Amino acid sequence: MKHAKIFSLAVVLAIAVFGALGWYFLPLAGYEGDLTRTGKLPESLFGWTRPQPALAAALFNSASWQDADVLVIGDSFSGSRVWQTQLTGSGLRVHTETWGSVPSICADFQPWLRSTGFKGRYIVIEVIERNAQNTIGASAACDKMLSTPPMSGIETEGAPPSHIDRGQRLLSGRLSVGIETWWNARKYLRLSAPASFTRWQVNDLVTVVRVPDGCDLFSHAACRDVLFYGGDQAGDLGPSMLDSMSAVNQRLAAYTPIWVIVPDKSSTYLNPDKTFWTRAAARFNAPDVLQNFRQAVRDKVVDLYPANNTHLSTTGYLRLGQLVLAQIRSLQVQAAPAKAPGAMTQP
Repeated sequence: MKHAKIFSLAVVLAIAVFGALGWYFLPLAGYEGDLTRTGKLPESLFGWTRPQPALAAALFNSASWQDADVLVIGDSFSGSRVWQTQLTGSGLRVHTETWGSVPSICADFQPWLRSTGFKGRYIVIEVIERNAQNTIGASAACDKMLSTPPMSGIETEGAPPSHIDRGQRLLSGRLSVGIETWWNARKYLRLSAPASFTRWQVNDLVTVVRVPDGCDLFSHAACRDVLFYGGDQAGDLGPSMLDSMSAVNQRLAAYTPIWVIVPDKSSTYLNPDKTFWTRAAARFNAPDVLQNFRQAVRDKVVDLYPANNTHLSTTGYLRLGQLVLAQIRSLQVQAAPAKAPGAMTQP
C-alpha cells in the first residue's frame, strides 16, 4: 500500500512537472513567420506588433480566365492575392496562377493561353529576386507547354490578419522545439547586448542583423535587429536575366507583359545599390520595385517586410499593388486613341 501511494505521488509529480514545462516552453514553439520558424526564434521578440490594414474578403475574388482583364503568373508573393486587391479594388478583374500551376512561359504560350479563353491585354509576371534567374531562365529555354490550362485558379486563405495577439499562449507545438527556441532566445539576448553587435548567423538559412534606424522601421520587440534569409540573391542580377526576359517578351507579342521582380528583403534593407531594376526599367519599362521599396525605407514605412518573415506585410503588398496598378493605368493611357486637335467631347 505504501509503495502504491509513493508511485501515485511520483506519477502526479511527473505530470505536474511536464505540465509546467509545457506551459512555459510550448508557446515558444508557435511560429507565425517563416524566418522565426526556420531560425527557431520566438515571436515575442521578432513578431510584428503594429496593426496592418484590414482588407475586405470580396477584394480577393478571382476572375475566370474568360472574364479577366489581367493575368498574374507569380510565386508565393502573388499566391496570397494580397497585392492584387489594389487592382480588384479599382475595378480590374484579375486571374492569378502560380509557377506551380503554370511552371513556364514556353514558346507556344500564346496559343496555350488563347485556349483558356483569356481575352485580357495585361500579363503580370512576378517572381522574387532570389528565384528570378532560374524561374525566368527556365521559361526562356522552354519550347512546349506541357500541361493543360488549370481552370479553377488558385485558392487563397483570404485576408491576412490585421492584428496578432503576441500574448496568446499556443500549446500545439513540440516541447523540444520550444526548449530550443528558448535557448536560441537566451543566446541572442546575450550576443546582441553589446553596442558593437552587428550580426549573428543562427544557422545556414537565418541571420540576425542590426539594421540602422531599426526601431523606426520595425515594430517587433527587438526592433534594432532583423532576421534575414540566407538564400537571398547575393549579387546583382546580370545581363542573362535581361536576355531571358526579352526571350519571354517575344512570346507575348499579342499581350502587354508587366515584369514585377520583387527585391529580396536583404536587397531592400542591406544592399540597396543593385542596378538590375534600373536596367530592366530602361529596357522593358518594368516597374522599379527596388527604388519604390527604398523610398519606403527612407519614408520610415514600418514593417514593409516584417522582421520575422521573408514575405511582405500587408502594408508592403499594398504598396506593391499600387505600383503595379500605376503601371497598368499608365499603359492604358498610352494605348488610348489620341483625340484629334479641336475635337469636341460627346455628351
